[in-house]
Amino acid sequence: MAAIHIKSPALNFRAGKRAIAHIRENGLRPEDVGILPGAAGGPKGLGIQGLDMALFGDWLPRAPRVRTLIGASIGSWRFASACLPDASAGIRRLGELYTSQRVAKNVSMTEVSRSCVQLLEELLQGQDATILDNPLYRLNIVVVRSHGLLQQDKKGHLGLGLSSVIGNNLLSRQRLGKHFDRVILHDARQAPPLNELTDFSSEFHTLNTLNLRQALLASGSIPMVMEAIREIPGLTPGAYRDGGLLDYHLDLPYKTDGIVLYPHFTDKVVPGWFDKGLPWRRGDQQRLQDVVLLSPSSSYLSGLPHGKLPDRSDFKRYLGNDNGREQYWNKAMDESQRLGDEFLELADTDRLVERLQPL
Repeated sequence: MAAIHIKSPALNFRAGKRAIAHIRENGLRPEDVGILPGAAGGPKGLGIQGLDMALFGDWLPRAPRVRTLIGASIGSWRFASACLPDASAGIRRLGELYTSQRVAKNVSMTEVSRSCVQLLEELLQGQDATILDNPLYRLNIVVVRSHGLLQQDKKGHLGLGLSSVIGNNLLSRQRLGKHFDRVILHDARQAPPLNELTDFSSEFHTLNTLNLRQALLASGSIPMVMEAIREIPGLTPGAYRDGGLLDYHLDLPYKTDGIVLYPHFTDKVVPGWFDKGLPWRRGDQQRLQDVVLLSPSSSYLSGLPHGKLPDRSDFKRYLGNDNGREQYWNKAMDESQRLGDEFLELADTDRLVERLQPL
């Protein structure tokens, strides 16, 4: 499919204070990148596919080293794909499978959950151990354990529970601790490179071939859309759901002596899913000092169909016209190659420094 040719910059580059100083002195080098976060955001992950492929298929392999990948929801699925033997092929395959989903009117949570199980089966193709044994990447998957009414899958109870969450979050983000615990499932070879988590009750458990798929399913289980995951081997039984509910854009206290490279859908960091409509609720600059955030520019987005990346609203927009949605999403994925091409070009020159803005 032909790309849309626009001369305006396709990427925004924003960085924390220490990251800006580091890049001004050393440039942006793959050997300096030790951590990559991947945000929740559903189909938006398809819209930056070309950037993911440039990073995992070209730029990062230039300087092989152990790197931590920490994702919530679609971020964890993107990174699991990147841990497959051919990272670019895995990322492309995720886009194909996600795009080819068919969603009928009044589809049930059970049917959506079943579809995601099948998608994961076709994506991983029995390579669970290969992902966990990747010599260079250490996968971390963020989920939440739900409390109260959010433990149920009946829409009436869930609706009441979510109303309570929204009210408490308006008062204080810390009040979300009444509704969720944070759970991070991580590579058995390395603990997550994070400073102490004091904002919410947080647990750490190791990934293995018995719980990888359940962890990935839980991390993307959006309330009212998918059923909660009740059993994750190695964890206490509960109602495990989308990690983005607490950690939408992964505003976490990263611990590194280098760069946290963040391929993202937007040029801001929103702490939790329920903070999307709260413009005063943004990422902690102190915790994000080492982050370099890469995101599509406004001019890039304006050139896409509907002037935006794919998102979950497209399932309604194209209800009964899955072929139309698939064509739109494929166009967005094709066009995203520009994001990757521009990153590679700028990373190889001194011009990237000129484009940096404060995060």
